[in-house]
Amino acid sequence: MSITLLCVALTTGLAFMGFGGGLYEVSVIDRAWPRRPDIIQPARGGVDRKWFWIPAHVVFELTLIASLVLAWSLRDVRFWLWIALASHALMRVWSGVDFIPKALAFERAEPGIIDEDLARRWTRRSRFRMPLDVITCGATLAALVHVARVS
Repeated sequence: MSITLLCVALTTGLAFMGFGGGLYEVSVIDRAWPRRPDIIQPARGGVDRKWFWIPAHVVFELTLIASLVLAWSLRDVRFWLWIALASHALMRVWSGVDFIPKALAFERAEPGIIDEDLARRWTRRSRFRMPLDVITCGATLAALVHVARVS
């Protein structure tokens, strides 16, 4: 088994792990916290999402870059990895300029002053990031299939 295949397989697994984390947030956490902001407020005993998301994104991004470097000579694999990188980068930029600053504000706010309607709008908009994760997962999976064929 080649190092390229292993790296692309790890990248694919990490992409799906990120998708699973996003799915959990959308389907479990985001459904509950607008009514109970303390659920997402670490200072009040709530979930501290950074302990999952920072390592998950850093490790995924590093393995994605390593996969691109290792698979550079494999045109089809490289194509799919570029698609994964582009969709993931778009999701991260969008998150960085819109979702993360607002999430941090919700996490730090006093529970009584959080507008539930505003929080619900944030959670609904947050769901629109999931298709980008699906694209990232699909592209890494396609890259894995292509690299497995040549390994």
